[in-house]
Amino acid sequence: MVKLIASSVVRGAEQGQSHGGVYVIDFETQTINQTIDWNTSGIDWQGRGWDRGLRGIAFDGEQIFIAASDELFQYTPDFQLIDSWRNPYLKHCHEINIFKRTLYLTSTGFDSILGFDLDRRCFNWGMYIRTEGVKYNPSIFDPQNEGGPMMLNKLHLNNVSCNDNGMYISGLRSGGMLHFNGKSVNMAVELPPGTHNAQPFRDGVLFNDSEADVLRYTGRGEGDEDRAMCVPKYDPEKLTNITVDKRLARAGFARGLCKISNSLVAGGSSPSTVTLHDLAKNKTLASVQLSNDVRNAIHGLEVWPYS
Repeated sequence: MVKLIASSVVRGAEQGQSHGGVYVIDFETQTINQTIDWNTSGIDWQGRGWDRGLRGIAFDGEQIFIAASDELFQYTPDFQLIDSWRNPYLKHCHEINIFKRTLYLTSTGFDSILGFDLDRRCFNWGMYIRTEGVKYNPSIFDPQNEGGPMMLNKLHLNNVSCNDNGMYISGLRSGGMLHFNGKSVNMAVELPPGTHNAQPFRDGVLFNDSEADVLRYTGRGEGDEDRAMCVPKYDPEKLTNITVDKRLARAGFARGLCKISNSLVAGGSSPSTVTLHDLAKNKTLASVQLSNDVRNAIHGLEVWPYS
């Protein structure tokens, strides 16, 4: 069985309360080890998630990178803090991804992707995506200088992933998964509003259809391999904060996604739960629940690479 690492955000948490954490989840033993309890108080407390909690996770050898809303943290494998970095153009960060010695971050508040040089340890690249009708126009900027984009959050970008074919970007209001080929940004595939974690997978796209409470895979064929894996449902009487405004938080909200193999994937949902799905067999294999609080939502999700 697999071991995963997950981050969480407690949506609507108030000042003085814990508003997120990091967990290592062992599916073989069904055990959970909370390695970080995120209770920093010096954040902006307005909105739902806003600056609360911890976000994307990425690994570079023996280093773990974890993003908060406006700061990138570096940890050892036993979660000793090494360093952290901020940038004026990093705000409401969601997921992160490493490709060829650059760590890319979604700067959701600025409708931008930032690049962090892993060798020089600095933010050295930025791309703002603006919309003009049905077109997406990228604007490259230097995050170390003034003259970058305004904070608008029109697309609510929440995922970035890279491979040799380019960069793939998606958001709640992006219309689908976008592709950046180094020069232009074009629509790769249209997806439902409210999508999280959209990324290339096999010959199609894997994503959380958050408004429908399902993890989906859509291929290029006739639909025989398409999948819609429902998130776990719980007895409302066993959950806490179930009466909060559903615009703030609700049970079943699908967010957090990682690829484990060519058929095995893991998805996150609220209250913080991580579930393994075998897409080849169209079968849910196992779930581990971290919390009964519907406000507690999975954010980042990755395979734990250390023994």
